[in-house]
Amino acid sequence: MTAAVFPIEIQPRDLAPYRAGNTGIDYVHRFASGRPGPHVLVNALTHGNEFCGMVAATHLLDRSVRPLIGTLTVSLANVAAYDSFDAARPFDSRQLVHNLNRVWSPAQLDGQERSPELQRARELRAVVAAADHILDLHSTSQPVQPFWVYPHFTRNAQAALALGRPAVHLVMPQGLGSGTPLIQHGLHGTADHTGVALVAECGQHFLHSTGALAIEVALDFIAHFGLIAPRPRPAATQQRLQLLQTCLVQTPGFRFVRPLIGFETFAQGELIAADGAHAIHAPCDDCTVLMPTREPIVGREAVYLAQPLP
Repeated sequence: MTAAVFPIEIQPRDLAPYRAGNTGIDYVHRFASGRPGPHVLVNALTHGNEFCGMVAATHLLDRSVRPLIGTLTVSLANVAAYDSFDAARPFDSRQLVHNLNRVWSPAQLDGQERSPELQRARELRAVVAAADHILDLHSTSQPVQPFWVYPHFTRNAQAALALGRPAVHLVMPQGLGSGTPLIQHGLHGTADHTGVALVAECGQHFLHSTGALAIEVALDFIAHFGLIAPRPRPAATQQRLQLLQTCLVQTPGFRFVRPLIGFETFAQGELIAADGAHAIHAPCDDCTVLMPTREPIVGREAVYLAQPLP
């Protein structure tokens, strides 16, 4: 698809005024109430062109949202990629080298490889580890309904169901399958931890509605843990999907059988995509495709395959 399909309703703004923060780490702002309570992290711009997180984070900072109890941290992650944004090629600023949402394993954080994203992850490592509860704000390349993504731990499901929006959940019983995301860093990736860690995919990258939802989700999340006053909860019917498989692009010849934007369903055995000599078939009935790539790149994710959960 061309960039013209998606008008850029959210314009990037200068983030230089937010750089200094108050933690000694660029673009990280921490506010302690002085009263006992949880430490909540709202993280934005894990990907540089996912502007909704920027909208929500700057909303919290500009309006001086402060915790009544515990501690609130607001971080802007991949500002280097964000600063590379070019409206003529709006999808290119997702990352500079590495996907910042796949590098949170000890092997990569402690390894010898270098890139702007790895450097930033190493800077933010202590910030993520210090948080009891994490909300990582994201958006999608295609205009699909918003949804949660989280490891299949009861604590995450309970929080996402209680929050109520987005109303769709993608749960990961075995992780993402293509790297370690921020919400699975350290203790948050373990079954016996008590902290909640959620990704909210708030809508298409550049739509006003996506930024507006990100603000609401951020405030909902902060309120859920008691840091601000309670907020009304939407009474929406919720849908849960379980991630079955993460398919990577293996060859330059990767092609879907038809144009996909996400949330299309396939019958068991139905062909979804051809990738050179490899074919991707639906592993179950009502197989739902999520985040199909708009531009296949060898080694990157092609599509996620999921099935409905009761």
